[in-house]
Amino acid sequence: MKSMQAQLDEVTELYKRLETVLHSDITLVDQLIKTGLALVLFYIAWLIIKRLTLTAEKRAVRFEVFKQNPGLFISIQKILRFALIVAAGTYLIKLYNLPLLKNPFHALVVMLIATPVKEFLVLALKYAESHISKKTDTQVDDIVFDLLNKFAGAIVYVAAAVIALDLLGINVMPFIAGAGVAGVAIGFAAKDTLSNLIAGVLLIVDRPFEIGDRIEVWDAPQGSATWGDVIDIGLRATKIRTTDNIVIVIPNNKIMTRDIINYTLISDSIRVRINVGIAYDADIQKASDILVGLAEEVPWVAKNPAPKVVVRNFGNSAVDLQLRVWIDDARQRMNTISTITDRTKTAFDAAGIEIPFPKRDITITQSNANQSG
Repeated sequence: MKSMQAQLDEVTELYKRLETVLHSDITLVDQLIKTGLALVLFYIAWLIIKRLTLTAEKRAVRFEVFKQNPGLFISIQKILRFALIVAAGTYLIKLYNLPLLKNPFHALVVMLIATPVKEFLVLALKYAESHISKKTDTQVDDIVFDLLNKFAGAIVYVAAAVIALDLLGINVMPFIAGAGVAGVAIGFAAKDTLSNLIAGVLLIVDRPFEIGDRIEVWDAPQGSATWGDVIDIGLRATKIRTTDNIVIVIPNNKIMTRDIINYTLISDSIRVRINVGIAYDADIQKASDILVGLAEEVPWVAKNPAPKVVVRNFGNSAVDLQLRVWIDDARQRMNTISTITDRTKTAFDAAGIEIPFPKRDITITQSNANQSG
């Protein structure tokens, strides 16, 4: 099959021959003949392009990029069609000597071609998104591509409008300057919203946490869980579902001003510390062995590193011990503390190890006052 360029060259050569044969000495008639020939031949050229792109589409289905984006060739066809329209319009304007229509015509075509360009860009973003998402475990990439998909159309249409205005000889700099002034005024009026938007972009770029991570929650209702899982990272706010199944929406600018405690950023394994106090006359080694044994009985406590006990402090009425264990799931942190603490009291009572508590000895003295007569 001949290439597209070869077939278009044949169409051009045919046009030149017909133009020579049908030439007229009358200017208007000659122009009308050339117009008719041009329209017919440009239409033939379009049919050739359409046929070749359809053939290429059938052969390209074995490639993943075209298999995942069936509309890619449709966008390419639209762009090539507008290219032919530009060529035909430019030829006719030159034929009828209408230079004043050249720039308005090109400006109109630029605005019309913006739609297929946007469609092609969206398809390219979807293809890139599908490939990047496979190579990364993070879900923030989905958010970034979602934002790009939303703003792709606006970027293309604004660029097309600027180019079109420039072709029409309109200086766009005053409009840009005016937009800048208006932007400053809007910025002061909506500084909190803009602050949240900027913070949202920084959260996506810095990625201190991702969707699914477990983090501390600063504004949880009093008496409720103080940590939860990130379920959504928006431009304005982040949503966190606590372990009480309460969704807390926190503005992004507030998150960026706080220390972010992320339990699952590096891995799901964390170390849990459990404080226990024993009496001064208790056997520290025996108490330590009991605590380690209790930790080893918990199914989700890791065997390596093994649980261990350290002496933290000598308090006023107790020796302060601390049991340190590693768990493979950070979401079991509170359950680990509760389970081991609950079993410690029973185990210590059975072993005769006292868990001290503050005691006060109160002595009451009574004296008989001398009574005067």
